[in-house]
Amino acid sequence: QVQLVESGGGLVQAGGSLRLSCAASGSIFRDSTLVWYRQVFGKQREFVGSITKSGDTHYTDSVKGRFTISRDNAKSTSALQMNDLKPEDTAVYYCYLRGGSGYWGQGTQVTVSS
Repeated sequence: QVQLVESGGGLVQAGGSLRLSCAASGSIFRDSTLVWYRQVFGKQREFVGSITKSGDTHYTDSVKGRFTISRDNAKSTSALQMNDLKPEDTAVYYCYLRGGSGYWGQGTQVTVSS
């Protein structure tokens, strides 16, 4: 069974930075795309960005140039570096491993104050 554990959320002022981490158990991490989503209460979960097993990244337009996704296959971890944060980035952030039956992290709250 694959488990994803996220960390790094918190409260930050607009313009600040946070770094989220997603640590995976199991061996499928290195062969799977890792996706970051976010969700505001009462709204649908939104795609933030993804990174393939070989390191190719894609981002939603609203975070391009501010967010960076990385991964370390040897450690089965991924990071979401978020810079120049805005109040509209406030959400619960989830990592999702697109492999096997698909696996979600528990989510971590990011709150950006204006």
